[in-house]
Amino acid sequence: MIDNRNPDPTPGSPFLRILPNSVRSPAGLEWRIMKKLPLVLLATTLIPAGAYLLAVLTAGADTDQKQLTTIAILAVALVVTLWTAILTVAIGCAVVWIMKGPAYVADGYPVSDRDRPRADPPLDSDRR
Repeated sequence: MIDNRNPDPTPGSPFLRILPNSVRSPAGLEWRIMKKLPLVLLATTLIPAGAYLLAVLTAGADTDQKQLTTIAILAVALVVTLWTAILTVAIGCAVVWIMKGPAYVADGYPVSDRDRPRADPPLDSDRR
């Protein structure tokens, strides 16, 4: 049976209490990815912005404004798409990090399951 009276509750959280003797897994690939995400975010922002800036600076007098607008729209769309992908990867790393952490008490209420079967058989309405 789980003892929910852990003397060392998680600071600031009245709901989550660390289970005693829970094992933490060592950090792995998720931390290496998380450390690289700021650089990746910067690169995925600067590369499309640099491409647009290059297009503007090399545009001659005969360059149509519609072409520059198209390049700007493509650059913004690429940045937003890549930021969304980076955010998704960051959320995945955070989930793995949380799952590798210590175990917490999740159900602090008594459950209706028993170690032994009931003496009286359940009714048909209880089987649903």
